[in-house]
Amino acid sequence: MDKVTLGPMPYMSVMPSVLVGTTLKGRANYMTAGAATVACMAPPMVCVAINKARYTAKAIEENKTFSLNFPSVGQVAGTDYCGIVSGAQEDKSKIWTSFYGRLKTAPMAEECPVNLECSLFKAVDCGSHLLHIGEVVEVYADKACMTDKKPDVSKVHPIVYAQAMYFDLGKPLEKAFSAGKRYVKK
Repeated sequence: MDKVTLGPMPYMSVMPSVLVGTTLKGRANYMTAGAATVACMAPPMVCVAINKARYTAKAIEENKTFSLNFPSVGQVAGTDYCGIVSGAQEDKSKIWTSFYGRLKTAPMAEECPVNLECSLFKAVDCGSHLLHIGEVVEVYADKACMTDKKPDVSKVHPIVYAQAMYFDLGKPLEKAFSAGKRYVKK
């Protein structure tokens, strides 16, 4: 294999596109983020990296809460808008219908098929960004996107981000924790 060096960068082949829901000065706000992932399984935690200068970072600091909302492919324009316009200049809450759960300060977008309501566990200074680690206090999912009492990715149709483009997920390949068993010696 002929490899080339590209220099240090936080390359990930694909990332989920999420809307980070926050409240600042009593107003709901949504910011698009691609740097979000699972942080811990027990207790359930997720994390999202947000530039320190972003309006959303200030909102998380104010309330110690946020939500991660998973838009579907039909919502790509609204999702992109929330990433290119600052909540400091525009009221982006009008793009989505906000609802609130147990924490009362983490707005969630009703139109998104899956929403995670989070309490801030810790913010880690990583340089240009703060890594916000949130404990998931509740997950909300549309009944229409469920299979066997769990969100079904084929029904959610989440937006994935890679190299400045949005993508839909492809077809399933193989079952995790099963496909690799063909290499197990018997």
